[in-house]
Amino acid sequence: MRVRVRFAPSPTGPLHIGGARSALFNYLFARHHQGVLVVRVEDTDLERSRSEYEDEILASLDWLGLTWDEGLRVGGPHAPYRQTERLDTYRQCAEVLLERGLAYPCFCSEEELEAERAGLIAKGETPRYLGTCRNLSEEERAARRQAGIVPTIRFRAPQDRLYVVEDLVRGRVAFEGNTIGDFIIMKSDGIPTYNFAVVVDDHLMEITHVIRAEEHLTNTPRQMMIYEAMGWEMPKFAHVSLILGEDRQKMSKRHGATSVIQYRQRGYLPEALVNFLALLGWAPEGQEELMTLDEMVRAFSLERVARNPAVFDLDKLNWMNQQYLKRKSTSELGMLLRPFLEEAGYGAQVAALGEARYRILVEGVRDYLVCLSDVGEYARPFLDPPRYDSEAEAVLAQEGVAEMLARCRVCLGALEGGLDEAQSLLKELPGMLGVPARQVYRPLRVALTGKTTGPELPFLVAVWGGQGTEERLQRAFAFLSARKA
Repeated sequence: MRVRVRFAPSPTGPLHIGGARSALFNYLFARHHQGVLVVRVEDTDLERSRSEYEDEILASLDWLGLTWDEGLRVGGPHAPYRQTERLDTYRQCAEVLLERGLAYPCFCSEEELEAERAGLIAKGETPRYLGTCRNLSEEERAARRQAGIVPTIRFRAPQDRLYVVEDLVRGRVAFEGNTIGDFIIMKSDGIPTYNFAVVVDDHLMEITHVIRAEEHLTNTPRQMMIYEAMGWEMPKFAHVSLILGEDRQKMSKRHGATSVIQYRQRGYLPEALVNFLALLGWAPEGQEELMTLDEMVRAFSLERVARNPAVFDLDKLNWMNQQYLKRKSTSELGMLLRPFLEEAGYGAQVAALGEARYRILVEGVRDYLVCLSDVGEYARPFLDPPRYDSEAEAVLAQEGVAEMLARCRVCLGALEGGLDEAQSLLKELPGMLGVPARQVYRPLRVALTGKTTGPELPFLVAVWGGQGTEERLQRAFAFLSARKA
C-alpha cells in the first residue's frame, strides 16, 4: 500500500515551530517512501479559527519549501479538506454508531459535568464521565428532548480493555480502557470533537501513517476505539517528542519567537530553519549537519527519531543560518537583503549606490550577518554620516592625527572606484605616509565612521569612492575645528 500521511493544523494562529517540524517530518517520510502528503485544516474551533491564519499557515509551508500532493489549494479525490465543509460526513458516521448502540445522546449540562469532574478529582480519581445518560430509556430521552435539551453524542467506551499502541517512535504504549470513560464525539451544535473528526478524516483520506506531536498520544486510545467500532483499519502511529526551550520547559512566547513567520521576518533563511528543525529529534547517520532538503529526504527514517524531548538551541540555529548566508552568491544575498535595508530606512541610499557599489557593500557585511535583519546595523557605517562620541574625539585629538588625515585625504581622494584599487591603496598607505600601520588605520576608521570597529576599510572606501571618502574626512576636520573653537 502506498504511504499516505497528512498534516492537519488548526487555523487558530500562525504556524508554530512545533507544527512546522511535524509538517516537515510528514513531508520527509512521504517523499522518502514516494508517498502522498495531504494538507487539510481542522477548523471546528469556530470561535478561534480564522481564514487569515489558514492563509498564513499555507504561506509558511510554501516558504519552507514543503510542497504537498493533495489537499487545500491543490484539491484531490477526498475533498473537501476543511472540517467545517465535511459536517454531513461526520453526522452520517455518528448515526452509524448510534444505530449500532455504540454511541448515545447525552443530556448532561456543563454544570453537572463540572460537578462530576470536581468530585472525582476530590477523591483522587481520574476525571471521566460516569455514564449518567448511558442507559436512559427512549422515554427518558424523549422527555429531555421535549424539555428543549439538545444532546451531545457520546461514544460508549469499552471497559476493562487494554489498548496498546505500537508506536513507531515511542515503542509499545498501553492504556487502560476503564480510565477513559464515555467521551463526546458530536457536540450539541452539530460540530464533531477532535477525536472523532480526525478518525473519520484519516480513514476516508486513506491515511496509512499518523505522524504527530507527543501531546496527542493520550488521544490515541479513544481514536482506536472509534476505528474498532466503525470496523476500519487503523493507521500506524508515530508520536514525536516535544520541543523544549533551553530551560527545558515547553516552548512558549517567553522563549522568544515561536512561529515560522517571526523567524521569516527576522531574516532567517528557509533552508536553514528547515535544516535546524529536522535535527530537532532526528539524528541522521554521519556527522554532517548542513543538509539540503533532498539529502534529508534520502536519509530520513522514523527509526532514528528520538523519544526524548528536543531542546531548541537558538545559538545552533544562528550558527546554521550564518553558514547558509555565507554560501549565498553576492547577487542572491544582495536581493535578499534589499527589503531589510528598505525596512531599516536605507532604500534611497542603496538605490543611489548603483549595482557595482551595492555588491561591494553586500560583500562587506556578509561575514557579520547572523540574520538578514542584521544588515541595518552593519550597513550603517556605509550609509550614515559619521557621528563622533567622546571615544572618537579622543582618538582624533591625538598628536599628529589631523596632519596624517590631511595627507590621507589627498591619497584617498584620487580613488576612482573598485574594491581591488581600494585594497591596494590602503595596503600601501602607511608606507606612502611614512607612518606605522597602527597609527594610520585606527584614526582613519574613526574619522570615516565615528567608530573604532566595523567593516573592513577597503569595502567602506570602495563603496564611497574617492569623493565620498574625502567628504567624510572633511567632516572629521570640521568636527576637530569646532572642538578647538
